[in-house]
Amino acid sequence: MIQRIFLLFFLGGALFHINGCSAEKQPAKNWYKGNLHAHSYWSDGDEFPEMIMDWYKSNGYDFTVLSDHNTLAEGEKWITLSDRDYLQQGFQRYLDQYGENWVEHRTDSTGNTEVRLKTLLEYRPLFEKGEEFLIIQSEEVTTAFEDKPVHINATNIQEKITPEGGASTVEVIQNNINAILEQRQALGIPIMPHINHPNFQYGISLDDFLQLRDVRFFEVYNGHPQVNNYGDSTHLGTEQMWDLINSAYVEDGKPLIYGVATDDSHHYHQFNRKYSNAGRGWVMVLGDSLSAEGIIGAMEKGNFYASTGVVLKNIENNGDLLTVEIDSEPGVSYEIQYIGVDSKLKQAGVIEKINGTAATFRVTGEYLFVRVRVLSDKTNKNFYDETEYEKAWTQPLTLKID
Repeated sequence: MIQRIFLLFFLGGALFHINGCSAEKQPAKNWYKGNLHAHSYWSDGDEFPEMIMDWYKSNGYDFTVLSDHNTLAEGEKWITLSDRDYLQQGFQRYLDQYGENWVEHRTDSTGNTEVRLKTLLEYRPLFEKGEEFLIIQSEEVTTAFEDKPVHINATNIQEKITPEGGASTVEVIQNNINAILEQRQALGIPIMPHINHPNFQYGISLDDFLQLRDVRFFEVYNGHPQVNNYGDSTHLGTEQMWDLINSAYVEDGKPLIYGVATDDSHHYHQFNRKYSNAGRGWVMVLGDSLSAEGIIGAMEKGNFYASTGVVLKNIENNGDLLTVEIDSEPGVSYEIQYIGVDSKLKQAGVIEKINGTAATFRVTGEYLFVRVRVLSDKTNKNFYDETEYEKAWTQPLTLKID
């Protein structure tokens, strides 16, 4: 599903700064919908890679990954199929869809079914075709410091990375970020690290983030039911954390950190709030091409937004006016919130709220950065939190008004 929409001035990458180019000179770009965090039988997911790819492609995604823990889908791996009914039924659907000539399986000495997992090189040709669909190789580099989990996704990884240790949570994170970026530099191709679910077991704190270098992305929303996106009485939610991190980063001269939404899908047969299902969080990337280079390049410029269901039609800056337009659904109400951090007080807050499907805000230099959050009154039928409503987040933007 490629939405072909021409935007006059989509300036996430230019930080809402118009570089003197006229609208006529701006090249047309495409919106690409993608998920950056998913698991399969290659680690702790409960489905075969081909079935997962088929789900994402059939449900309107343009790209996705399998980010299995500390592994890539390469080499020979056999799994012993669980005797649980729903997984036995899942295997039968897999067999029915792809056939005996594709699905390699055997019976072990105790009567259990063993299945050989297909590698990325084997299953990729079934799905990829030009601008129709893209699979980006990924790994969730998974480790911990003491009892604190540290999970970092490496998108477009080419060689498996063995997790690095360290003497603190910060050192563990930094060592693994460095290892990912070292592979990027050595191979000369874009490889994008992002920090996963910082509130999973409250493993990564605000203070940890403030000490890090070269961190450009983290999950502001993760669809797993155990990741505590909204924090609790003693822990910040990830969105609160986001503004505080960026306030410090601006003061320290560091690049802004961008927020992604992901599924972190593990469960593909049982669907309710207890399970980590597909279709809960994604990114919409405005890029030149459906390629790993194109997707990562656009994201590193900030040319994307995160979503759990709300679709944006337009994000535009015309002079000092910041406009957001929603691709609205009939019967759904929306609230557009402009959120900024005051440059003097260093406090984040909602600057302005607009009920409707489009809004324009006159920006000034009194804020360190501004971002937009769009809320709807429509609930996703499979959110893990049944009181949650669909929303979208643009990236934080440093305002440079000439």
